[in-house]
Amino acid sequence: MTAPPAFDLLGVGSPIMDLLAHVDDAFLRTHVAGDKGGMILVDDDDIASLVRKVGGDVAMLPGGSAANATLDATRLGLRTTFLGKLGGDVTAEHYYANFTAAGGDGSRFKRATLPNGRCLSLVTPDGQRTMRTHLGAAMTLRPDEVSVADFRGARHAHIEGYLLFNPALADKVVACAREAGCTLSIDLASFEVVNAARDWIFDQLGKGVDIVFANEDEAAALFQRRDDFENFARELAGFGGIAAVKLGADGAWVAQGHDLHRIAPVRAHHVVDTTGAGDSWAAGFLYGHLRGTPLPVAGAIGSIMGSETVQHLGAAIPDVHWPRMRRQVATLAGET
Repeated sequence: MTAPPAFDLLGVGSPIMDLLAHVDDAFLRTHVAGDKGGMILVDDDDIASLVRKVGGDVAMLPGGSAANATLDATRLGLRTTFLGKLGGDVTAEHYYANFTAAGGDGSRFKRATLPNGRCLSLVTPDGQRTMRTHLGAAMTLRPDEVSVADFRGARHAHIEGYLLFNPALADKVVACAREAGCTLSIDLASFEVVNAARDWIFDQLGKGVDIVFANEDEAAALFQRRDDFENFARELAGFGGIAAVKLGADGAWVAQGHDLHRIAPVRAHHVVDTTGAGDSWAAGFLYGHLRGTPLPVAGAIGSIMGSETVQHLGAAIPDVHWPRMRRQVATLAGET
């Protein structure tokens, strides 16, 4: 008899420490090149320069797209582990301690002697975040450091889109996940990722991806057109997996085969920061899906998670709110 998986979910991506600062739109126009709401890779000096220009308080919280989703899923009750590369500094130690203290398994982190990666999120009064990321040690994860053994014992692998900036690494990750028998989800992460990796994404969709997460901008970039978002969900689902097109405060569309579901939003009382909201939505959806709930229920759990996240600075939901969140989710999933 085959042993049951040791882990429900294995996240794959960059374990990045988030730096968060409140700025106004004038700051972005004056000091930040590129589109508002996007993510651009920069070097550490660029981040240091922007931090100096911000002045004021800059908060530091663990982040990274797949890591955010994995950590939230852990706190909801899934058995999780993570594949990514930490640095050799005190920032990396704080990151590792935070992940394992929440209940995640830390045995599949890789290590480097470089500084840990970090991302500066510039949050405007509308809650939108514009990100500048230096991957640090995370960017040194090599394809030859990844093996099928990293994925064995995991039921599902969730991969962040930022990994697609390194196509050779992304190829190795998805190949190992499939060989280990994992089901697979990919979050497209940002329109910049999609613009850089459209061919790779379509190739993998053709090979089979169990769940694709995209927001409205990412879906539009992928299909290179503007359209009704339910049409994007249908088209993505046409590749054979589940498609979740996230619409922020307007909820989501989820499709599988000929089934299409409109997922209602959960209204946030006060939007503080949208950092990590899409990751939290994915965490809630993955929790519901891996627990066997119908797609509308998994989507509803995602909406609960995303709504809660935008009411706090950074991607992390403060500890005090988790007992209530777990009760809400358990009721919705029929676990009480």
